[in-house]
Amino acid sequence: MSSVPHTPTSAPPRRRRALPPLGKGPHTTRLGLVAVIATFGGLLFGYDTGVINGALAPLTRDFDLTPVTEGVVTSILLLGAAVGALFGGRLSDRFGRRHNILLLAVIFLVAAIGCVVAPSFEFISVARFVLGLAVGGASVTVPVYLAELAPTERRGGIVNRNELMIVIGQLSAFVINAIIGNVWGDVEGIWRVMLAISALPAIALFIGMLRMPESPRWLIAQGRENEALAVLEQVRTPERAAAELAEVHDMAEESEISDNQDGQTGGWRDLRIPWIRRILLVGIGLAVAQQFTGINAVMYYGTQLLTDAGFSASGALIANTANGVLSLTGVLVGFRLIRRFGRRTLLITGFGGTTIAHLLIGFSSMLIPEGIGRASVILVFVVIFVFVTQATIAPIVWLMLAEIFPQKFRGFGLGVSVLFLWLANFAIGLFFPSVVDSFGITATFLVFAGIQVLSLVFVFTSAPETRGRSLEQVEEDLSTGTIAVINMPENIDGAAKE
Repeated sequence: MSSVPHTPTSAPPRRRRALPPLGKGPHTTRLGLVAVIATFGGLLFGYDTGVINGALAPLTRDFDLTPVTEGVVTSILLLGAAVGALFGGRLSDRFGRRHNILLLAVIFLVAAIGCVVAPSFEFISVARFVLGLAVGGASVTVPVYLAELAPTERRGGIVNRNELMIVIGQLSAFVINAIIGNVWGDVEGIWRVMLAISALPAIALFIGMLRMPESPRWLIAQGRENEALAVLEQVRTPERAAAELAEVHDMAEESEISDNQDGQTGGWRDLRIPWIRRILLVGIGLAVAQQFTGINAVMYYGTQLLTDAGFSASGALIANTANGVLSLTGVLVGFRLIRRFGRRTLLITGFGGTTIAHLLIGFSSMLIPEGIGRASVILVFVVIFVFVTQATIAPIVWLMLAEIFPQKFRGFGLGVSVLFLWLANFAIGLFFPSVVDSFGITATFLVFAGIQVLSLVFVFTSAPETRGRSLEQVEEDLSTGTIAVINMPENIDGAAKE
């Protein structure tokens, strides 16, 4: 089954020449350093979303929070992230990816300090909303920055280093929470120490990005081709840099002709174009489906979930670190899977696996008597669910959102898609405690299982395959409707070995 073709008014694009091999040398080290520095944004993303998991109990005690205000403190960051994702994409299109990451580092630091000194529930809620602006901005800017700097052959692995840093950030938060909570858990205001640690990677991100280059594709879009070539020569061999510059330049010229004919502007007006409207809906669908796996319900409320399952408070803090460990392990396994299998194959496998995991969690809660035995079984199935999600769905969705939108529409399209991702995340963060409290673990996870079936149908019928194609080829294929929905692209060669 193929996507509905878009009939261009210009002549069909010519077949593109194969790019020279990447080669090895100082440029390889430089590209690796750029990826490490930029993904400190992902580390902050992970730590700031995961730290509330262990900080919530002492925070509740100090501010006398109710279940409703607990949900607000947890989810207000996600509402801020939705706003940050929408505007972060537009700002990165206008001012550049690097500039945006520098700005986000400052916001991360200021908001972290605000959370630490918060004197009241209202103050910390505002501070966490501002922190969410930075999290949302990073979630759309960092993957695009990495995708536009990475060569086609390595794009999957490099972009998903951001997902690796996200889960490292979450695992760090879980481990730090467990240590601090078990050693100094009775100290008043101990949650402030947990939140303060995020200031360190924010400082590292700002200092590191001062020496990093701008995205070459963004520079070309601004007509700054000499600067773009200089950037490419930092992270490619000279021959490869020149060839990539020519490819991007040719695609930009063809895109400009198409834009003039179709009226493409890089904003809301582009939704009049059928293929852009369709791919935006696919992006939104993938983003929402990723969140309704329930992965972040476990990341935010794992400690409370395990307490409800039967663990003691201190035991739940320690057991919850297993979620972080399996999350990290899953992403590492996902790195290998991305190099061997298509995006669609991994998405379909992932949604099938999460459906089974949710059913096992729900039925275990219903059929096994209360006690440490039931708690241990539920923990096993929860960590299996986390592993499957992080090895397949989570990294693939972020990767595809960075791949599927055309250059002129990329920041805006990714921003809108991630806006919906964070709104779905916000809804789960706000209502999950109340739903579990009202209906129990069994009903909650059986509902999640039903949602996974719907997501599986959506992916099978609508998600395109993008593996093994440059960003320019993806744009060309989507605009002409030549990417197959079910089949892999026909021209999969060495470039597919990401």
